[in-house]
Amino acid sequence: MARSKRRSNPEARMRLMEHIAEFRRRLIICAITVAVAAIAGWFLSDMVWDFLRQPVNQIAAENGRLTAITFRDVTGSFDLKLRISIFIAIFIGSPIWLYQIWAFFAPGLTKKEKATTIGFISAATPLFLSGAVCGWYVLPNIVKLLTSFSSSEDALLLDARTYLDFATRLLLSVGVGFVLPVFVVLLNFAGVLSFKTIIGSWRYAVMAIVLFAAITTPAAEVVSMFVIAIPMVLLYFTAALIAYLVDRRRAKRSAAEFAEYEGV
Repeated sequence: MARSKRRSNPEARMRLMEHIAEFRRRLIICAITVAVAAIAGWFLSDMVWDFLRQPVNQIAAENGRLTAITFRDVTGSFDLKLRISIFIAIFIGSPIWLYQIWAFFAPGLTKKEKATTIGFISAATPLFLSGAVCGWYVLPNIVKLLTSFSSSEDALLLDARTYLDFATRLLLSVGVGFVLPVFVVLLNFAGVLSFKTIIGSWRYAVMAIVLFAAITTPAAEVVSMFVIAIPMVLLYFTAALIAYLVDRRRAKRSAAEFAEYEGV
């Protein structure tokens, strides 16, 4: 049955409703993955929270003024622990949900391209984690800069939920930014983006990366902005180089097939 379907649909084209159903199935798998991983995240949440609030503790030690993270209601601590568990689950389940994104595009690829793409998708997880580490590296500088605008005579009382949202948003956004070049390569494999398109848009890409880094970090914290932007620019040009090699190999294969057809 599977072979007969493959013969009747050799290009593995899907109708719109099939795309929607496939997307929903992949989304459900991602949701289940995060939910299951959140169980492990629950037991790791205290350790992760200790790491995330280190910049605040550092400010309290250096400035000597009243600095603390506060909870506004009775359920605040439980809500915080649950949010951290989900945050951890996103990292634990990253190999699975990154694979689901790849698998959604996979029907448009040939069998050989699928095998090669797995190698690049396997790089997505360490890139995502590297981006999060990069975000963690600049987090203390950003927190210190933003809180420096308040008077040293005033108490610095930070809402726990707001601070957690700020920290996790930074880490996740930088992590996703580091993964984007992998999907640029994926789109090249699928024939959506060519090397000429990727390299021809490098100015817009660099501008978008710098803008992303500027939005992610405060405008006054230039060092943190470059710490995020420079690796992303290098990753973009690495993706362009891979796309060049793929397009050149694809052109050679097409030329060989055309020569063989002309010979017949």
